[in-house]
Amino acid sequence: MSPIAPYANDHGDTNGPGDARPTALKIVRDQALDGKLSGKVILVTGGTSGIGFQTVRALHVNGADVYFTGRDVQKGKEAEQELRRDGKPGKIEYLEMGLDSLRSVREFAAEFLRRTGGRVNMLICNAGIRGYPKGQTEDGFELHFGTNHLGHFALFQALKDALIASSTPSFHSRVVCLSASGHRQSGIRFHDINFDQEDEYQPLLGYAQSKTANIYMAFEIERRYGASGVHGLAVHPGGILGTRLNRMTPESQLSALTSDPSIARKMKSAEQGAATTVWAAVAPEWAEKGGVFLEDCQESEPWNGDATVLAPGYAPHIHDAESAARLWDVSLEMTGSDATA
Repeated sequence: MSPIAPYANDHGDTNGPGDARPTALKIVRDQALDGKLSGKVILVTGGTSGIGFQTVRALHVNGADVYFTGRDVQKGKEAEQELRRDGKPGKIEYLEMGLDSLRSVREFAAEFLRRTGGRVNMLICNAGIRGYPKGQTEDGFELHFGTNHLGHFALFQALKDALIASSTPSFHSRVVCLSASGHRQSGIRFHDINFDQEDEYQPLLGYAQSKTANIYMAFEIERRYGASGVHGLAVHPGGILGTRLNRMTPESQLSALTSDPSIARKMKSAEQGAATTVWAAVAPEWAEKGGVFLEDCQESEPWNGDATVLAPGYAPHIHDAESAARLWDVSLEMTGSDATA
């Protein structure tokens, strides 16, 4: 792993959730940022539970105004009430949004910008689904690709001008896109993105494609808008216990995984899983640059082919700049976004 990070470990010195690996709040405290982001506006998708909730909690400690989304209104309001108990001065507010609907994304973006006066300094693309049977979004896209990638892509397009306008020489805007080690299983299936030609749909292949798309989006944001003060970073949070991301995975499969001591030791709590996201969002290392894939609070290295569950590393295809640029153009067309973007 890159020596740029102060949190490196050798991946063998782990003892499971709650061990010495950093939490999101530790990242904030190590950076001495308590209350230091007052006046900044942060948006986190999927912040009602799991690592999204812990990301919101840590970023609010910084004093920022933090808005977060989710589909379940009751759960969102309950999360908002709990998060407000930290007594920090910045706003904390839940807003409803469904990433599987371009209509919902655009309606949300308009309301969000109205509430913030057109300001946004960070966009954390945290929400996602995994392992769903074959299905379509409201707009007819394959469910994983449409939700995990196209929903976030449309959201970025709706907030792009605000991210650029909110960037200053002393505080550039950041977009953090959550991916996963699952990206290693598939690049972008340009010949059949929506799996229309597949007789037997494979949910994890759909998920894998969407996770590669998340990385490409972050890298293309850096390439296209880095010079305008908007930086894109891709993050792999690791294997997390208790996350709703695995709600479609049979309990027997989860138990079989976590009963393996070598896997259980690598698992993280939600607080630890949010650490890399928060590091990407606030660490000075990324104040004026992006276009990298991060895991375990450090810059990742190429995958060595180790098929062990939770083995670190990225697939070579994430640096296929031609495919990343092509996906951007395809995504503009699929979402009906401005072709000049």
